[in-house]
Amino acid sequence: MKKTITSLSIFAAFALSAVVAQAAAPTILVVDMAKLYDSHYKTEEQNAKLRADEQKAQEEIEKMNKDGNVLVDEYKGLSDQANNPSLTDAAKAKSQNEAAKKLEEIQRKKNDIGTFAQNTQRSLQQRLQNFRSVMLEEISKIASDVAKRKGATLLLDKAGPTLIGVSSVIYADASYEITDDVMKEINKDRPAASAAPAPAAPAATETPKITVPGVSTK
Repeated sequence: MKKTITSLSIFAAFALSAVVAQAAAPTILVVDMAKLYDSHYKTEEQNAKLRADEQKAQEEIEKMNKDGNVLVDEYKGLSDQANNPSLTDAAKAKSQNEAAKKLEEIQRKKNDIGTFAQNTQRSLQQRLQNFRSVMLEEISKIASDVAKRKGATLLLDKAGPTLIGVSSVIYADASYEITDDVMKEINKDRPAASAAPAPAAPAATETPKITVPGVSTK
């Protein structure tokens, strides 16, 4: 009898150890945060807004550049007058003075174009950074909620590179990935107006770039 009780005690101890070990084992799931961010309907909407504002800024810069080139043509005309041998010295001096003033005006226009481009680029970058920060926090919360519902104790992002440039998740069975489940959760709140996915952006994480044409007196 005593032997039986001892055996049962040993069995119970092993069983308890197995239960504790099983309870302590983490349940790990993986998600692709980059895919969720790039495919999010809010990201598509934000990309469209950024592209539209980038285009407006580019059009404004081109207009400023055309105005600058008008000044350049005027400067060249005054410069030619100043070098006209048929003019009196007084007329030449007057043209030279006006040409110098026009050159200063051209330089101011070039500075204005450069300042406008830099400020616009900085503004677009800041808007993108602020948006990305808010969106990643929002997506992370949704992904965490989905993972918790699936009983996960640890959720890994397979999109993010480590310090040596490789993904933090080298391999994961497809059954452990919840990216599509999180995307379904996100799209539950997708407005009807944006039900159809927008055309893919050139690169959702790239900042729009402003091109500055040159104003030259040559």
